[in-house]
Order: sequence, then structure tokens, then C-alpha cells
Amino acid sequence: MAPSNSQRTEGNTFQPEAKHLPDEIARRLTQAIQSGTIAVGDRLPSERVLCEQYSVSRAVVREALSQLKSEGLVTSRAGSGVFVTERTQRQAFRMQDVAIDEKDSLEMVMELLVTIEVAATRFAAMRRTPDDLKRIRRALIGMEYEIANDRLGDEEDFAFHQAIVDATHNPHFQALSAHLEHGARRVIRQARSNTKVNHADLVEAVQQEHKQIYDAIVAGDAQLAAEAAELHLRNAAERLNMYLRS
Repeated sequence: MAPSNSQRTEGNTFQPEAKHLPDEIARRLTQAIQSGTIAVGDRLPSERVLCEQYSVSRAVVREALSQLKSEGLVTSRAGSGVFVTERTQRQAFRMQDVAIDEKDSLEMVMELLVTIEVAATRFAAMRRTPDDLKRIRRALIGMEYEIANDRLGDEEDFAFHQAIVDATHNPHFQALSAHLEHGARRVIRQARSNTKVNHADLVEAVQQEHKQIYDAIVAGDAQLAAEAAELHLRNAAERLNMYLRS
């Protein structure tokens, strides 16, 4: 009997001191895919299994998987997992890594992210289901809990924005969002980390921005939801600029 996917990737000696853990995990998985150890059509090990295998957090695993998605090596199937794609299905869209200390690069990426996120939030307010609202609210409460316990809450932040994209019920938004995870979304996570470390007084303000987005989606007010999303992202960019200026 053929070994399971999780068994196939066992035996990799992972060095936790690697300079950037998501890059290293993505490199290992890419090698397994290119060598055929994980074949086309195979499902990758679950996030939980990968976390255990590499002794890293779920946020690290998600960033590694987002790199593979941006390369077109894998694709997510709702409720099923992440699968290796056929080579003919691999998408050509590529996005360069973003360095937050490169002002022009950051501004251009934020232009793209604002455009996509605002549109997605608008449609989410129009199309959200009760289940969508539950997922968005669960992530919002999760962020509040993490803040109360002096933790970053980046996983919950990711879940919040992902739940909004899913609430569009548009597979093209979902696919583009997967591409943006590795580049543009990492900028937002860096903004959140910077706010916690250098501007702790703004943490509650950031959470209030999330709540305003959620309230507008609950109300089904597409315009207000779009405005709240744009305000949040532009404020995130400004918080990064505060860090760069200092």
C-alpha cells in the first residue's frame, strides 16, 4: 500500500534555525512535489500535521502554503484540503516579495490590496450567509481574546479577512486572495506586529476598525463595508509608515 502524504514527507530533517521558516518549509514541499514524492493530484498533509512535523505555528505553515499557491504548485479545495495541481493548470500570475522598507514598492502593493479587499468586502456585505457571519465573528472574537492575553492574534486576523473573501462566494476572488497571501498579506501581518510592539496604544483602534467592517457586513451595507475596509487598510499602511519614519 502506498504511503500517505504525511508519511511521504516524514524523514525530512528540518532545521528550526533557518533564516525564514516559511521559505524553508515551502522549499521542502516544492522539492517533494518536483521530485514526484508528492504526486500531481495528491492532497498535502493537513496544516496540523505540517505544524507537528516542522514544529512551527499554523501561521508559519499557512505562509509556506501561500507561497506554493502563488507559484501555482497547489490549490485549495473548500472542505477538502490543499492539492498538487496539474502543470497545465498552473497560473502565470506572479507577485514579487514585498519589502516593507521599500516605500515605492509598499505603496504599489497597498494600492492593489486596497482595490481587491475593498471590492471583496463590498460583495461580502451583499452575499454573506448566516454561516459566513459566524465565521467572521468567530475570528473577530478570537482577535479580541488574543489582544486581552497580550498576543499578536495574526492567525485570527488572517482568518477574519479570509472569511470575508469566502463570503463573496466568488471563486476568482478566493483564487486571487490565495496569490496575495504570500506577498501583500504578509505586509498586513507585519503592520500588525509593528503596531503591537511599537504602538501598543493603537492596538484597540485596529480592533475597532475590524469591528466596524464586521458591523457593516452584518447590516448588509455594501458601501459602508467598503469604506470601513478601505479605512482599515489605509490606516495599516500609515502605521507601517510610522514605523519606517522612526
